[in-house]
Amino acid sequence: MSYIDGFVIAVPTANKQKFIEHAKRGDTVFTDLGATRVIECWADDVPEGKVTDFGKAVQATPDESVVFSWIEWPDKETRDAAMKTMMSDDFDDERMDPKKNPMPYDGKRLIYGGFRPIVEL
Repeated sequence: MSYIDGFVIAVPTANKQKFIEHAKRGDTVFTDLGATRVIECWADDVPEGKVTDFGKAVQATPDESVVFSWIEWPDKETRDAAMKTMMSDDFDDERMDPKKNPMPYDGKRLIYGGFRPIVEL
């Protein structure tokens, strides 16, 4: 069964094109390492909740938009191997170099995690 890495990020709305360029460049690392699909979604219909919502989760300000993303892997083993490669001291890929492909958002407010699908249709 597949494995999913999920992300929620607050991105300055003015940086939308920068984010798209950053993602197009950086996300190819994941596919090169075995991901079957990478999806980046810009908020379109994200309501404000009374208790919690996507914006509150990432402390989005009025001038920021929420991005919801996921990476689909064929299995957890492929994902773990990819992450081990990316975290190794030998990994040197300019697509992930913050000087050559800077993050156009505050990475401290990025929420992420790995998930095992329990229903696939």
